[in-house]
Amino acid sequence: MLDACAELVDEVGYEGLTTTLLAERAEVAIGSVYQFFPDKRAIVQALTLRTMESYLQRLDERFASDDLTHWWDGVDAAIDEYISMHRTVPGFRTLHFGDVVDLHLLDDQRDNNGVIAEQLARVLTERFGLAGVPDLRFHLEVAVEAADALIKLAFRRRTDGDERVLVEAKALIREYLHRQVDAPTGVAHQG
Repeated sequence: MLDACAELVDEVGYEGLTTTLLAERAEVAIGSVYQFFPDKRAIVQALTLRTMESYLQRLDERFASDDLTHWWDGVDAAIDEYISMHRTVPGFRTLHFGDVVDLHLLDDQRDNNGVIAEQLARVLTERFGLAGVPDLRFHLEVAVEAADALIKLAFRRRTDGDERVLVEAKALIREYLHRQVDAPTGVAHQG
């Protein structure tokens, strides 16, 4: 059902998605849909959680490689995986991490990009020892918001992503995070 949901979201958007369409596409009785999901929001939430798990798994695999030698390599990998998912994961270009449906789809207390920033802070800290960076999660949240907006712009401009916008997005995020993470000791971090 989640695969059918992803396909339908690409075709008709979130607003056009109905449980009836989902049942037809998944070739199941409408009662089967309601057995697992009370409404389309719940279906999309399950799809979004699956997508986030996939994203984090992709990051874990990238972070496990020896190719990443600096924290920026980890941020670059996170951006690359996000872009790749826009190009390859059904439904992702429309739903992203659920913000189309609800800014708090992943967590009742934090917005969706805040959840992503927290997870990114976790993996960057584990892999590159960034625990001592003041306000790391805050700075990553700002970076995630900026990257998200620019990547969405790139995919609005071209269905495969406007490469010029994607390059600029990476440069902007890199410069911002460099000022926050690699600031000389004694220099106050912004924020």
